[in-house]
Amino acid sequence: MSVATLESAPRAHQQFEIRPLGGPLGVEIVGLDLNLPVSDDELARIRGAFVKHGVAVFRDQRITPEQHIAFSRRFGPLQVHVLNRFHLKGHPEILIVSNVVEDGKPIGLVDAGADWHSDLSYMPKPSLGALLHSQELPAERGDTLYANTADAWDTLPAATRKLLEGKRAVHSYVYRYERLRKLSPWRAELTQQQIDEVPPVEHPVVITHPESGRRILFVSEGFTSHIVGIPLDESDALLKELHAHITRPENIYTHKWQPHDMVFWDNRSTQHYAAITPQHLRRTLYRTTVEGDVPR
Repeated sequence: MSVATLESAPRAHQQFEIRPLGGPLGVEIVGLDLNLPVSDDELARIRGAFVKHGVAVFRDQRITPEQHIAFSRRFGPLQVHVLNRFHLKGHPEILIVSNVVEDGKPIGLVDAGADWHSDLSYMPKPSLGALLHSQELPAERGDTLYANTADAWDTLPAATRKLLEGKRAVHSYVYRYERLRKLSPWRAELTQQQIDEVPPVEHPVVITHPESGRRILFVSEGFTSHIVGIPLDESDALLKELHAHITRPENIYTHKWQPHDMVFWDNRSTQHYAAITPQHLRRTLYRTTVEGDVPR
């Protein structure tokens, strides 16, 4: 393997490799054991690769929920999802993503990835990133797709970039939730308390990544209801155009899950999508979400 495609760890507590996956984003981290201590220097290497490549895949991580939470906290404060019925018991920092039904009720969020989105963009401080750890995987299907929203901005026509400069857009949890509720029998009506916890927010349509400095196209099919200051029909058409541009095949990495994978993606520079897996193909994963900064 060439030096260009493999970074070898310096002398440290653990020897692991960071291998770019090729294509628009993603690295694979092989040889790291999260049951063992991770030094600050090792964490800095991991974070650098994560920021540069947008998605970091940690192979064969046989860790407990407590270890998952502890490692996630090394990257920042954790955010607790508003749907508390799908928190892992005793660990509200973990959201269960699952199509498994027990006693007639889902044990986790069935349709978490049912459209393209960036996690928690509806918050004043959206997510820096999310760490998703596989618990039970189906024999087929169940892939997660990731799109590079930094490359998407770079490859927009100059006229479109000029049009979007200075624009702001509304991100709304309720907007997405109610749309998905019409398609899913498992989404209960939100309580008023839950609605009050997630009021709509405005963010710039184009943001600057606080670590890489790259410009990012920060609108999504999932949570962005409209662009502020233009007629709704024009906003709808423009958002549809931007979504099609973001999700071009050459801009996507498809993650095919392996047992005990943990995937850490940058919600500031990527979006993701995972089709609902049929119920007979059991799929369960645990997710933590790291808080980010106010987008600028």
